[in-house]
Amino acid sequence: MVRMKGGKTGAAGVGAAVAMLFAGAAHAQSTVTLYGIVDAGVTYTNNAKGHALWQFTGGNESGPRFGLIGTEDLGGGLKANFRLENGFNVANGALGQGGRMFGRSAWVGLSGANWGAVTLGRQYNSTQDILGSLQMSSFLAQYSTHPFDNDDINNTFRTNNAVKYVSPTIAGLQANLVYGFSNSTGFANDNSWSAGVTYVNGPLNAGAAYARVNHPAVSTSGAVASDNYYPASESVFGASLGNAIRQQIWGAGGSYAIGPATLGLLYTGSNFGQATGGALRFNNYEGSLRYMITPALMAAAGYTYTQVARASDSGHYHQVSAGLQYLLSKRTDVYVNGFYQKASSGVGRAWIDGTDSASSTTSQVAVVVGIRQKF
Repeated sequence: MVRMKGGKTGAAGVGAAVAMLFAGAAHAQSTVTLYGIVDAGVTYTNNAKGHALWQFTGGNESGPRFGLIGTEDLGGGLKANFRLENGFNVANGALGQGGRMFGRSAWVGLSGANWGAVTLGRQYNSTQDILGSLQMSSFLAQYSTHPFDNDDINNTFRTNNAVKYVSPTIAGLQANLVYGFSNSTGFANDNSWSAGVTYVNGPLNAGAAYARVNHPAVSTSGAVASDNYYPASESVFGASLGNAIRQQIWGAGGSYAIGPATLGLLYTGSNFGQATGGALRFNNYEGSLRYMITPALMAAAGYTYTQVARASDSGHYHQVSAGLQYLLSKRTDVYVNGFYQKASSGVGRAWIDGTDSASSTTSQVAVVVGIRQKF
């Protein structure tokens, strides 16, 4: 992480680049920070379309990224803030999030200690902000995500054209509100809104949130763009997640730290409205445990039960996830994780989120080893 204060330069290359981007904006009480994550490894899947698969994979624990975050003190407790965050494919260097330069985040706003923060741009919604930090994929790799990331708390899509308000924390409570404009004359055509609240008190961290997207992915300019939504190939009971005419997401959960252990519980639900044939509905129930064996070694495990239904069809998924992370330094760690999913016969096939393809049977196993460095 490289920081530059006032008009002073950091490392020569970084300083020159930032100076070009923000020329004339230097201020004695302003900061710009360059940061990022590079994460890569090898994944083994026992059954991908009927065959075992070894492959190079990136973003196993954290999506590769680099970004700039800046703050300027405007006086009187008022601050101007921005974040520009790029996502990329570490395997080939390609841009992520549909080829966007700053596909992970791109926003600017104002904040004050007494009234909170307002930000405008491409952002995470309330369910992602609040429930995403409680899901086990936040510390145990993307493969522990709920099937198809049906609740979007592993960030399948982000919200464009968004205005977000986050309140100050009062007695441990903090509110989060987001509205994404459709940017079309059909006001409710590809717009979205979300709301939630968190509560933090010592070892307890809890939250609840709701999100709704109307007519997602009908254009590239709406709140949820067509090139950054679920692929049409992800379907259950003949209903494609990517062809939904509306999506609702809700959930609540919490974690509690007891010495070196942290226990977590999370429930989420999602509803994908379809033009015909009835909505596709998911309910996800998750329990997790993190344990710091030593200050450098963490063990984690979790279990998820997912119900899925549409009209008279129903089925379920069981998934067990476990892993170890070892810190080589404050910024670098290595990891090994294993995952097993079992789908009911009604669903027909297992597909661990993050693997290349669905299994040809109702079960699938994935094992991943890798290294992650933060800067």
